[in-house]
Amino acid sequence: MTPRSASPRPAAFLDRDGVLNHDHGYVHRPQDIVWVAGAKSAVRLLHERGYWIFVVTNQAGIARGLYGETDLRGLHAWMDGELRAAGGGIDAFYYCPHHPTAGEGKYTRECDCRKPAPGMLLRAMREYQVDATRSFLIGDRDSDLAAAQTAGVRGHMFAGGDLYDFVLRLIGPNSA
Repeated sequence: MTPRSASPRPAAFLDRDGVLNHDHGYVHRPQDIVWVAGAKSAVRLLHERGYWIFVVTNQAGIARGLYGETDLRGLHAWMDGELRAAGGGIDAFYYCPHHPTAGEGKYTRECDCRKPAPGMLLRAMREYQVDATRSFLIGDRDSDLAAAQTAGVRGHMFAGGDLYDFVLRLIGPNSA
């Protein structure tokens, strides 16, 4: 059962590779995670301020046969554990295993979840009480920002650096 709050809350939609962890190609094992500076503190800050926190990530490595959905879910559980140990945590991970041209079998197809399509964000908004007017996405690609715009939330480009500082500039010292 998906948790719901009594009233809608703002959501922080976070791309994974390039925002929470360094993107060095098809990361799918805990030992390959290199956290972006300030990532754990940023998630803790969002949690403390009452945001839903969702990871929305394209995972073409599944379509390409490099790893499976079980591997990815295991990595996401590990990441959530690390973030919870630091005082934060992820409310839900959403991923797209598809690719329109590269891949194998059922994963090689057009879909509504692969960014720039907004499917992952819209699904989170259906499953949780999300106040879209106070929500935002942080991504590192134009496709992330396009998904945010189509879903009706603000999109912010993260070009690297300290994620905590970036989030603090977005939400201010006393918001929620």
